[in-house]
Amino acid sequence: MIADIDYQNLFLKDLDLSLALEIGLRTIIMFTFVLVFLRSSGKKGVRQLSIFEVAIIISLGSAAGDPMLSSESAIFPSLLVFLIILVIYRLITYLAAKNQGIEDILEGKATYIIEDGMFTLQEEGDANFAQDEFFAEMRTQSIEHVGQVRTAVLESNGQVSFLFYAKEEKKKGMPVFPKPFSKRSVVVSENGDYACTHCANVEQLSAPAKCTRCGKEEWVLAIDTLRTA
Repeated sequence: MIADIDYQNLFLKDLDLSLALEIGLRTIIMFTFVLVFLRSSGKKGVRQLSIFEVAIIISLGSAAGDPMLSSESAIFPSLLVFLIILVIYRLITYLAAKNQGIEDILEGKATYIIEDGMFTLQEEGDANFAQDEFFAEMRTQSIEHVGQVRTAVLESNGQVSFLFYAKEEKKKGMPVFPKPFSKRSVVVSENGDYACTHCANVEQLSAPAKCTRCGKEEWVLAIDTLRTA
């Protein structure tokens, strides 16, 4: 029963003031070394980190965790781990700078998501591509529909780079905001320009049909508003 729980043992156990001070000092030391390491890597922010670098940080967390909490774990061995990881990191990044193949393995490759105002079909099997997340990224860039985007590239660090059509190149496209996109359907009730919800290809339809580009049958009414930002 809840009433039988020993809360003293649950939250404090053998913790006393001297041990608490020691944990605080250990935490400050290890956290400082984590910050020094990250500054040594040359990265400015988390969004610039590759999968390889995230793995390095996880390793640092493992090396720093025990000395922070346990009085039985010495700090110096963890600092030695930090030094070894830093040397390995510098060596691998040096080799990656000299060899494109190594860089592609560690950093990944940039992926084209949109070309000519439509989703690239060759990337449709990429499990890393999530439509909802990409739509959210587009909305943060004040993009109302896919037709406003000439090219979109998913960078290896997770950021998305956009190139836009000029205003005089105005064209219709698939809406990315929730309300208009929620009206997608396999039913075409009136004549008009519709965007395929799978590949963003725009076609003039008067009746239900398969997309001539990807073969899918779900459509949403295309819009041609100008990007204001």
